[in-house]
Amino acid sequence: MPLSDRERKQLEELESGLAAEDPRLAQELSSGSVGVRFKRSTYVGAVAGMFGIVLLIAGVSTQLIVVGVVGFLLMGIGTYLLFEGHKVDFRRRPAK
Repeated sequence: MPLSDRERKQLEELESGLAAEDPRLAQELSSGSVGVRFKRSTYVGAVAGMFGIVLLIAGVSTQLIVVGVVGFLLMGIGTYLLFEGHKVDFRRRPAK
């Protein structure tokens, strides 16, 4: 379904507003390729964390302490890799 003239004009206004507000993002979106958002360690950390949770639950349900401990350690390593390099700022910022 084609856009009406009014909708097309609104879309062009949104595009020009985005280009004025954040030119780098507008250029990246208009190029068609978004690029890599996360490092490889983030994906490995997410998979390791999920696998660690599965091992932890399996260790608890089968009462195998070694499996539970390995799952817990893997979950911790995965969490570290997932958030490695992320800077968290807990200070409150004033509203604009």
